[in-house]
Amino acid sequence: MASTLRNDEDVFDRLASAIDPVVTSEREKAVQERVRAQYEKAQKRLSELIDSNSTLPVTISDIRIHGIKKTREGFLQSVFKEALSAEKQADYTLKTALEALQKTTDKLHRFGIFHPTINMYLDRGDAPGVISADLSVSERGRLMLNTGTEIGNAEGGGYLNGTIRNVFGGAETLYASASSATSTADIGSRARSAYEVTFATPLFANPDTVADIGAFSSTRSNHHVSSHEEASKGVKAGLKFLSKCGNHELNYNGVWRQVTNLSADASTSVRADAGDSVKSSITHTFTRDYRDSTLLPTSGYLLKNSTEIAGFGPLGGDVAFVKNEAEVQHAIQLNHGMSFTAGLRAGVMCPLPLGFGENQQAPKASRINDRFFLGGATDIRGFRENGLGPRDGNDSVGGDLYVAGGASMFIPLPRLGAQSPFRFQAFVNGGRLVGMQSTGEKGDVKTSLLDAVREIGIGYPSMAAGVGLVYAHPVARFELNFALPVVKREEEKGRKGLQFGVGINFL
Repeated sequence: MASTLRNDEDVFDRLASAIDPVVTSEREKAVQERVRAQYEKAQKRLSELIDSNSTLPVTISDIRIHGIKKTREGFLQSVFKEALSAEKQADYTLKTALEALQKTTDKLHRFGIFHPTINMYLDRGDAPGVISADLSVSERGRLMLNTGTEIGNAEGGGYLNGTIRNVFGGAETLYASASSATSTADIGSRARSAYEVTFATPLFANPDTVADIGAFSSTRSNHHVSSHEEASKGVKAGLKFLSKCGNHELNYNGVWRQVTNLSADASTSVRADAGDSVKSSITHTFTRDYRDSTLLPTSGYLLKNSTEIAGFGPLGGDVAFVKNEAEVQHAIQLNHGMSFTAGLRAGVMCPLPLGFGENQQAPKASRINDRFFLGGATDIRGFRENGLGPRDGNDSVGGDLYVAGGASMFIPLPRLGAQSPFRFQAFVNGGRLVGMQSTGEKGDVKTSLLDAVREIGIGYPSMAAGVGLVYAHPVARFELNFALPVVKREEEKGRKGLQFGVGINFL
C-alpha cells in the first residue's frame, strides 16, 4: 500500500515540476515539423492530381463569392464574365480553368476593396467534367483617414488624407487631401499648400482602366528662386489604362493660374508674367518601368514620355503650346553588390497659335509658369535649385529647351552589406537649359527653335561631380553629397560643398 502511494506521489511530483524550456522548444519544433511535412505532402498530392488531370476537359458552371456586404452583384458578374464566357469555356482544360480562376482572383485583389487573403475552393458540378468555384473574401473598411509626412523633390511637409472606398459598390473611390510643405532649399519657408478632391472609378470592371475627375487648389512659393508665388485653381479629368507597351495616362486640365505676391526686387521678366492666366490642356504620359526599385534601382530600365498640348484649336485658354519631356534610365548590377545607373532627360516647349479660324492668334512667348527649370539636389547636383538656364537679375526665369544627364556608381557600405538601404555614391551629372528668343510669327518659332538647338550644342554642358551617402527609405530617397561644379557659366548658380537632397525621382 505504501509503495503504491509513493509511486502516485512520484507521478504528481513529475507533473508539478517545471519542464526544461529546451525540451519544450524541441517538442514544439517537432510538432511544427510534422504539421509542415503533412501540409507539404498534401500539397504534393494535390499538385500531382492536378498534373495528371491537367488536360482533362472541364467547364466552370459558376463562381460564387462569400463575404460580400457592399459590393454590387452586377459589378462582380462583370468581373467574372470573361472566365465564364462560352468562348473561353469551349477550350478549357483543368489547367487553363484554374489559371482563369487565378486571374480572376488577382483582378479582385487589384481593385483594392478586399483584404489580401482571398481563399478559393473548388467543388464538383452536377455533371462529369463540370466544376464550380467558391471565393471567400473580406471587404476592407469603407472609410480611411490618415495623417503623416510626405517628401517630394526639394520639399517636405505634412498631409491629411481621407478616402472612401467602394462608394457605389463598384470599386469607386472618393479621395480628398490637404497638405502643406516647406522647402528643403530654404528651411522654414513655405513651399506650397495644396487641396484636392478626386473621384475615380474602374471602367468595364477592369482595375487596369480607371477614369477620374477632380478639382484642386494650390499655392506654391518661388520667392527663393524667382521672386513670386503661384496660385492655381482648376479641374481635371483623366483616364489611366494599361497596354502591352506600358502604362498610359490621358489627362485634361483646366487651370486658372496667378503669378502674385512679387518680391520688391522682382525682375522685369517676372513682372511681365505677373497676373492671371488660364491654361486648358491635354496631356498624355507613357511609362514603361522595369526597374527593380524606383528609389534605388540596381537593374532594369525606365522609359517615360509626356506630351502636353495647351490652347490649340478648341481647347481655349490664353496660352498655347506643345510641350514634350522624355526620360530614359538604365541600371546595371555589378559584382559585390555594386551597381551603375545612367539616365538622360530632355524637354522641348514650342509655342502654338492660340484658338482657331478667324480668331486665331499668332504664337506668343512662353510664360514663367509653363517653362522648364533645371538644377538642384534631385537633378543636376552641384547647382542650386533652378540654378541653370536663363536668368534676369537674381531670378531664374526658366527655358524652353533642355538636356540633362547623369551617371552614378553605388557601392555598399562596409559591414552593412548589399541588403542594406545605405550606399556610397560617386556621380557626375550635367545639362543645358536655354530659352527661345523670338516667337511672334510661325517662321519666328521655327527659327527660334533651331537657334535654341544650336545654342544648346555650343560648348560643354554645365557639369558637376562628387561623392556622397544615399539612404533609400521606403517613401523617399535621402542623399548627402559633396559636390564640385566642374563647368559653370557665369550667370549660373553653382553649389560647392555639402548638398542635401530628398526626393523620389533622381537623375
